[in-house]
Amino acid sequence: MPFDIVQTTCPFCGTGCNMYLEVLDDEIIGVNPVRKHPVSRGRLCVLGRNAHRFVRHPERLTKPLKRVDGNFVEISWEQAIDEIASRLSKVKENHGSDAIGVFSSAKCTNEENYLMMKFTRAVLGTNNVDHCARLCHASTVTGLAASFGAGAMTNSIPEISDTNCMLITGSNPTSQHPIIAGWMLEAKERGAKLIVIDPRRIPISLHADLCLPIRPGTNIALFNGLAHVIIKKGLVDEAFIKERTEGFEELEKKVQEYDPERVSKITGVDASLIEKAALMYAEAEKAMIFYAMGITQHSSGTDNVKAIANLAMLTGNVGRPSTGVNPLRGQNNVQGACDMGALPNVFSGYQPVSDDASRQKFENAWGVKLPSSPGLTVVEMTDAALRGDMKAMIIMGENPAITDPDISHVSRALDALDLLVVIDIFMTETAKHADYVLPAATFAEKDGTFTNTDRRVQRVRSALKPVGESRPDWEIICALAKALGSAGFSYESPEEVMEEIRKLTPSYAGISYGRLEAGENIQWPCPSEEHPGTPYLHKDGFPRGKGRFFGIDHVPSKELPDDKYPFIMTTGRVPFHWHSGSVTRRIDMLDREVPTGFVTISFEDAERLGIQDGDEVAVSSRRGSIRVRAMVSGDVKPGVIFVPMHFAECAANELTSHEGLDPVAKIPEFKVCPVKIEKQS
Repeated sequence: MPFDIVQTTCPFCGTGCNMYLEVLDDEIIGVNPVRKHPVSRGRLCVLGRNAHRFVRHPERLTKPLKRVDGNFVEISWEQAIDEIASRLSKVKENHGSDAIGVFSSAKCTNEENYLMMKFTRAVLGTNNVDHCARLCHASTVTGLAASFGAGAMTNSIPEISDTNCMLITGSNPTSQHPIIAGWMLEAKERGAKLIVIDPRRIPISLHADLCLPIRPGTNIALFNGLAHVIIKKGLVDEAFIKERTEGFEELEKKVQEYDPERVSKITGVDASLIEKAALMYAEAEKAMIFYAMGITQHSSGTDNVKAIANLAMLTGNVGRPSTGVNPLRGQNNVQGACDMGALPNVFSGYQPVSDDASRQKFENAWGVKLPSSPGLTVVEMTDAALRGDMKAMIIMGENPAITDPDISHVSRALDALDLLVVIDIFMTETAKHADYVLPAATFAEKDGTFTNTDRRVQRVRSALKPVGESRPDWEIICALAKALGSAGFSYESPEEVMEEIRKLTPSYAGISYGRLEAGENIQWPCPSEEHPGTPYLHKDGFPRGKGRFFGIDHVPSKELPDDKYPFIMTTGRVPFHWHSGSVTRRIDMLDREVPTGFVTISFEDAERLGIQDGDEVAVSSRRGSIRVRAMVSGDVKPGVIFVPMHFAECAANELTSHEGLDPVAKIPEFKVCPVKIEKQS
């Protein structure tokens, strides 16, 4: 019986931990951490330690499926590819290229995301390609690009150990990024200050010097209040502002309106806490800001991120080690999928499709004419399908029937399509709507790279043969492209795809499989093979020239509580599950810990409504209703409830809205949803 140990990268959150897969007779029998890995340092969280348990799950898709008379039947790969290509061609001929939309995937490799965006643009002839970053960190890309010129984490995870102050806002790291939380707690033990801003009392709050229990949807007001105090107390970095920024006067004028007393009325945070937090952050020699979807998933998400960037520039906490603005990415390759151009407005390396020079570069490389107008986003594609403007979709490794807002709306849209092709490893809720379901390989059955949250490009290595007739996503994309007549998809390996990525993507130009196999840890930008990579950004300047301050006003969320829907529901994750639950709910050791959803409600609200812990309640919004068990807790303030996103039988996104998007990032407002709660008999 052959035995092997294969080093690879974890397929769950964006931390990018490495692990060894122990393989015996083509089965993974164990997972071990990599002791010398610079981020995980011999540690894995509960998800990572169980990452192998879904790879050979009995519910894995193993053969192509076609819907016939309402039921799925097995067909050959040849039939599936030929029929899908024929039907896509007919859609293009009858309705035009823009009647087709593609969802790429933050779960797939860099090489697969690059190929999917190339396929969409060069073969289908549309820019209608997007992925789930639209639902999590699209406003990071737009906000930081506006402020700094680059939409990524500015610093590195290992730098946390040397910071003097951590401001965590809209992030629950012990649940979402436990290994990063470990770095934070070690820094706290060494004497770093910790400020937590969150509507809930989260586990890391227990270690905080200051906790600011903010009212959901009032982030800009609070950040403006912090800036007000910093300026008033004379704690700005005048040299940094003068030499490296512009727009300070605009910010200074705006935040004069946001004194702590006024901000307290808007946010629900005591004025004295606002002043203490501002001083603690500004007086630190090196301060890091960390945030996640509690900041981005708002109709004001882009402005939330700009307001955070204001604080960092105001205090000179950018462009130095152990400082910066640090978005924590929620999926294994959501950073890489963005880098690879799986977005409707950019090619790889964030080169705009509307820019003539960028487009010409890719046209020359691919040998085709490319569309110049940005395509539709995830939510816009769904809306277009329901209107009848979009006729066909290909969805790779995404589950919008659970993860997108207002999933009843999503389901109707998917059913309205003339053609839906889903590429996945399990029969997800989205796949159940498909005309064709193509079986994909897991992370353990293919090669490639992931890019983690601190821009670290790492190898993914095959440990097993794909189960049944399943194939790596990159092979499926190439097969479809060839069936549609493209000559530009004759790749022999993911390494060959990476060589093309390097030629067309300046920030990845120096990142080769050879260097990665030699053990180099490389963070983009890496413009040449001689370049060591970039642990922290903006050392000598910003990509846009000077950093840009923005004077931003607090604007209320698009949908607010009223007499009928008096509670604010906010959504998120639990430590034992991930994304739509399609993977983790099939891992018994994880699912037994949290087998179904719940709603967290305050003691005060529960008493007023006659609800006891464990009671079944109906949570309803203007769009739908779910039934869940109540978890009565002091972790939420009166008027605020929390529902996790992972559970199809009580899906939080049955309640959320697909309207009221951020005007720039087009991200939905998952974190403010007015609801009512009714005890069930």
